[in-house]
Amino acid sequence: MGASALAVALTGAGAAAVPPPAPTQQALADLIASGRQVAGPSGSAGTGSACTSGSGAGSGNGSGDCYGGSGSSSGSSGGTSTDTAGVGPAQTSWLGAFAYGLSNGDVAPPGANDWNCKPTAEHPRPVVLLHGTWMNAYNGFAYMGQPIKDAGYCTFTFNYGRSNIIEGGGLGSFLPGVMGTGYIQDSSKQVAAFVDKVLAATGAGEVDIVAHSQGGTLANWYTKFDGGAEKVKNLVTFGATHHGTSLVGIGALGRMVNNAGIDVLGFVEIFVGHAGIQQTIGSDFVNTLNANGDTVAGVDYTVVGTRYDEVTNPYDLTFLEAGPGATVDNITLQDGCEQDVSDHLTMMYSPRALSIVLRALDPVGSPNLACEFNPWLVGGGGSL
Repeated sequence: MGASALAVALTGAGAAAVPPPAPTQQALADLIASGRQVAGPSGSAGTGSACTSGSGAGSGNGSGDCYGGSGSSSGSSGGTSTDTAGVGPAQTSWLGAFAYGLSNGDVAPPGANDWNCKPTAEHPRPVVLLHGTWMNAYNGFAYMGQPIKDAGYCTFTFNYGRSNIIEGGGLGSFLPGVMGTGYIQDSSKQVAAFVDKVLAATGAGEVDIVAHSQGGTLANWYTKFDGGAEKVKNLVTFGATHHGTSLVGIGALGRMVNNAGIDVLGFVEIFVGHAGIQQTIGSDFVNTLNANGDTVAGVDYTVVGTRYDEVTNPYDLTFLEAGPGATVDNITLQDGCEQDVSDHLTMMYSPRALSIVLRALDPVGSPNLACEFNPWLVGGGGSL
């Protein structure tokens, strides 16, 4: 949210107009590489204290100028996940949901966390909902939660990555409703434990995951490194930072400056938290996530991006390439529905996005896609 607010200030309300052509992923990679200074002899990546002396060592966030690390020593690792308590009201507008979630950060979105729910033969897999950075389970899914439940699914969610300022959660951690700020590797282990809890409660063998922003990237890491490949059938992501983000060029510029030996991202990390910096293009986290391909066998991916995304950009960095044994459906939200001008946050309050979820979970039972106006920044689920 802090990153989004900065992007909104820079881009202004004009972002609702047709966006200018975005730089390609290769152009950004070339830009970053041009400022890169790799530690170690003969141009090879070093493994000495320049890369490992930071408190985040082991998570790709050493304090040196190594390529791929955040260049930060701010904060330590740590943080927790928490279950929800109570249920908040349904929302059609993202702004309304965000405001409610700030002061009620522990409530569940409507439709979620009925632990007596048992999957049916028609919908045998429970659905796990994962929120994004600086958000929480409620304001991530206050619009989608109940309709997914009403479609016949057992739905579950929780708050992950809950870190204080000492643990590297950034300044956002002072706000009661801000989650998803700790190291993504730590959050992945929290997801693993929660999925196991859901499987035990429902008796199911697999789950489907619907995730927003960092939640999608986090789920991607979980399937690759923390046992999720055997437990996830469908992974549906919205605006996920699968290949990092330039954040309107700010993240790419920061990475280039960092690789030149100036710890600018370390300073930014104090404000936005560990997870925010890990999601920038060229981070050690992003490089490791994609080192062996975008996907894992056995998982079916539906990956949704919006042309008006001011946080995950260029927005096509969210798209994945299918590897052996996986299927990928990359969807631009505006294809076939130009009046949906959802941005990074309001896409989770878009009727079209909701219909994409339902189709991904059950293509036969929910084959049709909605198309309604959903305004940039405000949201409204087709109505304000």
